[in-house]
Amino acid sequence: MIHAEIISIGDELSSGQRLDTNSQWLSQQLGDLGVRVLFHTTVGDELEANVQVFQMALGRADIVIATGGLGPTADDLTREAVAGATGKELVLDEAVLGQIESRFFRQARSMPQSNRVQAMFPAGCQVIPNPHGTAPGIDVEVQRHDRGPSRLFALPGVPAEMREMWNATVEPRLGEIPGVAESVIVHRRIKCFGAGESHLEQMLPDLIRRGRQPSVGITVHKATITLRVTAAAPTREEAVEQIQPTWALIHEQLGQLVYGQEDDELQHAVAQRLRARGENVAVAECGTRGMVAQWLGNVPQQEDFFQGAVVCTPTSQGAGLFSEHGIPEFGSENSVQAMALAVREHFGTDWGLAVGEFPSREEQQQGSGEFCLALAGDRQMESRMRRFAGHPDILLERSAKQALDLLRLRLLREDAAD
Repeated sequence: MIHAEIISIGDELSSGQRLDTNSQWLSQQLGDLGVRVLFHTTVGDELEANVQVFQMALGRADIVIATGGLGPTADDLTREAVAGATGKELVLDEAVLGQIESRFFRQARSMPQSNRVQAMFPAGCQVIPNPHGTAPGIDVEVQRHDRGPSRLFALPGVPAEMREMWNATVEPRLGEIPGVAESVIVHRRIKCFGAGESHLEQMLPDLIRRGRQPSVGITVHKATITLRVTAAAPTREEAVEQIQPTWALIHEQLGQLVYGQEDDELQHAVAQRLRARGENVAVAECGTRGMVAQWLGNVPQQEDFFQGAVVCTPTSQGAGLFSEHGIPEFGSENSVQAMALAVREHFGTDWGLAVGEFPSREEQQQGSGEFCLALAGDRQMESRMRRFAGHPDILLERSAKQALDLLRLRLLREDAAD
């Protein structure tokens, strides 16, 4: 399999001031060509560091894609770094210089002398045209003693320019490289909630092992677990077909721990079930910053299933509104149950979902806290007490997700009973 490295260049990236979205997009494009991306490298605007990064990448990757550093200013070092890493001299391309001058002329501007550097290229390279900017790209092949050549493509960091140059020039040129586009890499993601990462791994012992095809990777982010199933095949259809048995086995083994796929979040799973049943929900939150309400409210066409929310702290006016419904003192399981009943009655919904987190000051300082979830429907009330440890912001997300999952699982049971 062909291996690639993506290099992102710029102090704004290495310092964390700007998010690198180019690498994510390029990785997806390379995967569609059957190229496996093994390395993402970010380097600041320092010439020696850039030369070292390019030399390392050309030594270990068959394809190197770099973005950034092709502008006209003193900190745009990619041309010089590529020349240094490949042992080539920078030479002026008169045709490209004429194109840059023409661009300025069409805008009734004179070209600054600094833009002349954008027509300098390592000797013997191919130019990658830039239809909408003054920074053409670089395409250079480097011979290696111990294996086949490595191909380096340097593109502007501006996403729109980079993507157009990729589609128009780089991807077609990659297709000419032996081994590229001979297979397709397909990734499918299964989203899970309700168990820890190690527990899920124990439930899928033969699927997570190294060297398996299709491969199954597992990641966790704020209590949501993602299983990534990856297959490579000559066509996308064949890769998807390879994935299907593993996909089905994961669903069979994990059951209701699986709530969705790809970019699904718990609120999407809840919305889907409520819509399918023609039902709706209202939410009451105390001490959770309205996270459940915000997530549900951001689902497209949320008015179909989400009727409203009351968000408060134990001492706010919202808490006073609940007191009109005879809610006991805040901070107990009974109070959260009463919140669920009250919000269901107030909005006239099929379901009332409540979450209240009431950590003491000492618990907050220690990064832990106890909270309660309650769900009121026609048939019964159910509630759960939970205690978590971690950063306060993570605790809030975990409690909000637990509340949504309580409703999701109840709806699944209702479906099974109908």
